[in-house]
Amino acid sequence: AGWGAMDDDMEDYGFEYSDEEPEEEDVDIENQYYHAKESLENGDHAAALEGFAAVVDMQSAKGEWGFKALKQAVKIRYKMGQCGEMMEAYRDMLGYIKSAVTRNDAEKKLNSLLDYVSSSTHVELLQQFYDTTLGALENTKNDRLWFKTNLKLCELYFQTKDFPRLTKTLKSLHRACKREDGTDDVKKGTQLLEIYAIEIQMYTEQKNNKKLKELYHRALTIKSAIPHPRILGIIRESGGKMHMTERSFREAATDFFEAFKAYDEAAIGRRILCLKYLVLANMLMESEVDPFDAQEAKPYKNDPEVLAMTNLIEAYQKNEINAFEDVLRTNRKAIMDDAFIRDYIEDLLKNVRTQVLLKLIKPYTRICLPFISKVMLLAVGKTTFFFLLSFLLHLGFQLTWNLLLFPVLFFAWS
Repeated sequence: AGWGAMDDDMEDYGFEYSDEEPEEEDVDIENQYYHAKESLENGDHAAALEGFAAVVDMQSAKGEWGFKALKQAVKIRYKMGQCGEMMEAYRDMLGYIKSAVTRNDAEKKLNSLLDYVSSSTHVELLQQFYDTTLGALENTKNDRLWFKTNLKLCELYFQTKDFPRLTKTLKSLHRACKREDGTDDVKKGTQLLEIYAIEIQMYTEQKNNKKLKELYHRALTIKSAIPHPRILGIIRESGGKMHMTERSFREAATDFFEAFKAYDEAAIGRRILCLKYLVLANMLMESEVDPFDAQEAKPYKNDPEVLAMTNLIEAYQKNEINAFEDVLRTNRKAIMDDAFIRDYIEDLLKNVRTQVLLKLIKPYTRICLPFISKVMLLAVGKTTFFFLLSFLLHLGFQLTWNLLLFPVLFFAWS
């Protein structure tokens, strides 16, 4: 009876010991992970990589510590520019997502890596990274991660201007946001706005105003979404540019202000650009309202780039052509290097010259061309003569001139 009791005790003891073994193993692996993390924090990348590799090797089966270790290895390899080794570690990491870690943990870690790596300018690496991710997701049915990875792929195609592949990927994303009857699923409003934001940028780049306008208005009808402010900023900025091409400057100013607020909320640098575009639209619609009276815009009034535009608007509102052109000359980088602003500078100059010309000629019935040219900073010559001639006719003056007295203009108010 004694031996039987002893055997039972030993069996119980053995059973309990085997049950505790994995826990002890986990503690060792966890300690190893944090030793490697310490090496990483001390800037010793080689020791950190060696330590994280040890974490993976210590596992008797794939688990969360190996998954975390491989994620760290991917980030280190990326930082060191070791693309091949990075992708090898990433493929090993993806081998965990089917069953070794929870769905939420997999999604969280992969989302983090997608954001981390997407800052790269290495197009081939990004293409490979996204394709590898999508390949691993084929059988996992993780729709959110699939959607985000495809969005990243769309951003890559937009940056490289690969519009055929961008269009194809956008169609795939659209299908995922439709009901069975083929209409947009309004319950997926946030995802739809993310798709529209990329599509709107594509149409803006392609100057396809018809498609852009249609999509812009469709985006504004979605009320059920809670998108990231960056998405709203993109939609509103593109809408502002669209309104500018239509010369609807008031609507453009509204959109640029909304874009500025969205980018400001997201702490994105494009807020400064949109403020500059807002100032531009205000000038073109000849508004006397100071856009910097708005509480949100006040802190940026003295930003160097914005200051150039505020100086421009001051000269513009006073119709001081010398000051206006001086601001353009001294702030070429902040103003003229922006292709979008540059497209409208001639309109602004024309508006200033119109006001200066009207003020200049009002007291006279005849005036000499060199005098006008000097005041308006135009070169004397036939080109300037005919420019002024057509300009005055357009403004409603009745003109006569004597070719023998050229370049003297005679005119009267009509």
